[in-house]
Amino acid sequence: MNSALIQENLASVQQRIETASKDAARERSEIRLLAVSKTRTAEEIIAAYQAGQTAFGENYVAEAVEKIETLSDYPIEWHYIGGIQSNKTRLIAMHFSWVHTIASLKHAKRLNEQRPAEFPPLNLCIQVNISHEQSKGGVMESDVLPLAREIVQLGRVKLRGLMALPAPTGDFEKQRKNFSILRKLREELQSEGIELDTLSMGMSADMEASIAEGATIVRIGTAIFGPRS
Repeated sequence: MNSALIQENLASVQQRIETASKDAARERSEIRLLAVSKTRTAEEIIAAYQAGQTAFGENYVAEAVEKIETLSDYPIEWHYIGGIQSNKTRLIAMHFSWVHTIASLKHAKRLNEQRPAEFPPLNLCIQVNISHEQSKGGVMESDVLPLAREIVQLGRVKLRGLMALPAPTGDFEKQRKNFSILRKLREELQSEGIELDTLSMGMSADMEASIAEGATIVRIGTAIFGPRS
């Protein structure tokens, strides 16, 4: 996709976030846009960066590391949003600022141990399988609090919040109902003394509903870069 179209799409997405935040009586500054750049070229990422986008999300470790190294001169904040394999945790710990897909204490501990001491703590979100889909990663709601209590004891990672990827639906009220599960979970954890400031939820087709339910990071790919080939 050419640079002008990416910049035009990015402006359109920013306007959608602006409108949704007003509709939800929220401050626009509370919501961060994460551009999902998996399978996209370094040139496409640069086009989005030049249009003001600074945070990018990647799903595949090897592909991501290649792009991160290619674009090392750009002050980009890289987020890992794919499934975690134990043999890839060292690369994730070394190259990313955020990981949104924590679904086990084992992976959290490996990232904690492998995060370079001179780096700031690695920001983590626990992925919650709110639609109870076998094909999706994440933990069940009942497992979130015990996992969170363990993660906050670790020193080289920082638990920031929760992430979800609910089953797709075109019904706005059903979208909101799904996202409300994550919002209520965060409130429960906060009531237990676990301070969380992040809800990573909402994509191109449902970001308005996620913002209505308190999303602080929306993960947008298609609406910026177009359909993947």
